[in-house]
Amino acid sequence: MCGIAGILDTQGRAVEQSLVRRMCEALGHRGPDGEGYYADGPVALGHRRLAIVDLAGGRQPMSNEDGSVWVVLNGEIYNFGELRTRLEGLGHCFATRSDTEVIVHAYEQYGEACVDELRGMFAFAVWDRPREMLFLARDRMGKKPRFYAQVDGQWVFASQLHALLRHPALSREVGWTAVDDYLTYGYVPAPKTIFRGVHKLPPAHWLRLKPGADGTGSPHIERYWRLDYEPKLGLREAEAAEGLLEVLTQAVRLRMISDVPLGALLSGGLDSGIVVALMSRLSDRPVKTFSIGFEEQRFNELPHARLVAERYGTEHHELIVRPNALEVLPTLVRHFGEPYADSSAIPTYYVARLTREHVTVALTGDGGDECLAGYERYAAGLAADRYARIPAAVRRLVMDPLAKLIPGSAPRRSRLGQARRFLQMAGQPAPERYLGWVGYLPTDGKLPLYSPEFREYLAGYRAEHWLLDQWQQVARGGLAPLDTMLALDVETYLPNDLLVKMDIATMASSLEARSPFLDHKVMEFCAALSSGYKVRGTRLKHLLRNVGAGLLPKQTLSRRKSGFVAPVGDWMRGELRGWTEDLLLSPRALKRGYFQPEALRQLVDGHLEGREDRSFELWALLWLELWHQEFVD
Repeated sequence: MCGIAGILDTQGRAVEQSLVRRMCEALGHRGPDGEGYYADGPVALGHRRLAIVDLAGGRQPMSNEDGSVWVVLNGEIYNFGELRTRLEGLGHCFATRSDTEVIVHAYEQYGEACVDELRGMFAFAVWDRPREMLFLARDRMGKKPRFYAQVDGQWVFASQLHALLRHPALSREVGWTAVDDYLTYGYVPAPKTIFRGVHKLPPAHWLRLKPGADGTGSPHIERYWRLDYEPKLGLREAEAAEGLLEVLTQAVRLRMISDVPLGALLSGGLDSGIVVALMSRLSDRPVKTFSIGFEEQRFNELPHARLVAERYGTEHHELIVRPNALEVLPTLVRHFGEPYADSSAIPTYYVARLTREHVTVALTGDGGDECLAGYERYAAGLAADRYARIPAAVRRLVMDPLAKLIPGSAPRRSRLGQARRFLQMAGQPAPERYLGWVGYLPTDGKLPLYSPEFREYLAGYRAEHWLLDQWQQVARGGLAPLDTMLALDVETYLPNDLLVKMDIATMASSLEARSPFLDHKVMEFCAALSSGYKVRGTRLKHLLRNVGAGLLPKQTLSRRKSGFVAPVGDWMRGELRGWTEDLLLSPRALKRGYFQPEALRQLVDGHLEGREDRSFELWALLWLELWHQEFVD
C-alpha cells in the first residue's frame, strides 16, 4: 500500500522532478517507509512506500531489465507468485520478490490487457518509453483511488486530491453541480470531483496518454471488466455453501501473505466475524483483532465483537469513541479532499489508528453486503414490489395515513424510521424508490433549502438523474430485481462511498486494509448464485448465515445488522449543539450562496430541538462547510 503521483507533459517538455516530490510529500502518510522518483524527459513518476512485501527489494519506481518500462503501484497483487512463475516461463527475468515487479513484466507480455491477469487492489502507472505512452489503471472494484487532471499543458495524477492540488496551476474552482451531487448522495460520483476539471478514473478502467502534436495529448479510456449476474450457477444450496466457503477461504489465505504483522478489523457483524474465523483456521497463532464502540448502547457493537474474539481466542483490542472524537474532523476533511457525508468515517479512522499501533495490515469484512445481500433495502425492495400489487385506492386510504402516524423524530435507522421511509417510498417506481432509500437530501428537501442563485446556477441540473440513469443501464440486461439492486450498489455506493472511506481512513494512519469479500473471484461466484440463496423471505445473507453456522456464535448469526455509524445525531443535540449551530449558521457559512438562511435555520432547529431526525442532512452540511474552510477559504 502506497501513494503515487506523476506528470506527463503533453508538449514533450522536460518535467521538473521537484514538483512530483512536492505532490508526494502530501502522500507521506500513505508511504512512511520510503520514497522514490523517476524522471525522463516529458514524464516524472513519484512513489511513497508502505513496505509490506519484500521489505528490502521492493523500492519503486521499478523497471524492467533494460529500463524501457517503469511502474509505480499503489496496492497489492495477491496472485503475484503464480503470475511470476508463468512470466518466468515465458522468458522474463525478475530482480526482486516484490509484487510490483510482476506488473512490469505482465505489461511487457500482455500490454494493456495485463490488468486482466491481476488479482488484487491496485492503482498503477506505467511509463512505456519506446511508445512514449503513460498507462494508468484502477482495480475492478475501485479499492484504490486515482485522481487526474489536465493543466498548463500537462496531465497530472495522484492517489489523493490534496496531493494533486500541490500543482501550482491547478484551479480550485468548485463545481456547483458537484455540490448538488454531494448533497444528494453524500459523495461526488466518479468520474467527477468537487473541483472543475479534476477527474476520478472509474473502477475497472484504464487510461492511456501520449504527448500530442497539438499539445493536448490523446487520452483514451476503456473499461476492462464488469461483474456479470447471468448466467446462474446450477448449484444446490449445499453445493453453493461449500463453494462459497472455498472461494472465501482462498481469498483470506491470499490476503494473509505479508512480511509484516497483520490483524483484522472486527465489527461484531457477520462478515468480519467470518473473516476472523477463517483467519484463525489458517493461522498458527492467535489473530490480532480490533474493535470500536460507543457509550450510546444502540450504536455499540463491542459486546458482539467480543463473542467472536472469545470464541477464537484472538488477541483483542477495543476503543470507546466519544463526542470529542470530532476533533479529528479537520484531519479527515483534508485527507478526503472533497465533501464526504458518511459518519462511519469517524469510527473507521479511530479503529484504524488503534490497529496501526499493533499491525501494518488488517483484513476487513467490506463487500459482504454487496456480494450476498446484507442491506435491509434489498428485502424492502422485494417487499415493495409485492406492495405495489395492492390496489392504489387501498394504499391511499390505509397505507399512506399509516406513514403519517409515525413521528418524523423517529431516528432514521430505527425500526420506526425505516417503516416510515418504506411506506413513503414503497408506491414509487423501483428506481425512484431506491434513490429515496439511499439518498441524503431528497429533491423536495433540497430545493426549498437552495438559494435562488444556486437554483439558477444549476439551470435545471438534477443530480438524481445520475443514479436513475445507472439503474436503467444495469436493468437493461433484464436482471432480476435483487440482482439489479446488488449490481447498482457495486457500480455506485461501493466504490464512491464505502471503499473511499476505507482507503482514506486507514491510509491516514498508514494502515493497509484488505477485503476478502471484494476479491473479484469471490464476487463473480456470488453474482452467479441464485437470488433465493441471498434473500430468503426477510432473511438477509441466507447462504452466508448457513456457512457461518459452523463458524460463529448463534447471537452473531441471528442479530439484525446495525451498521457501523457514529451517533452524530445524538452528539449534535448534546455536547456538540453549540458547535453545530456556530458552524452551520455563522455569517461565513451563510454567505456561501448555496442556501436560504431562514430555511437552513429551520432545518437545524428542527433537529436540535428534537422535532425530527435530520442527522443525515445536517452531517452532510457540516462536512460541506468544513471542506470549504479547508480547501476554499
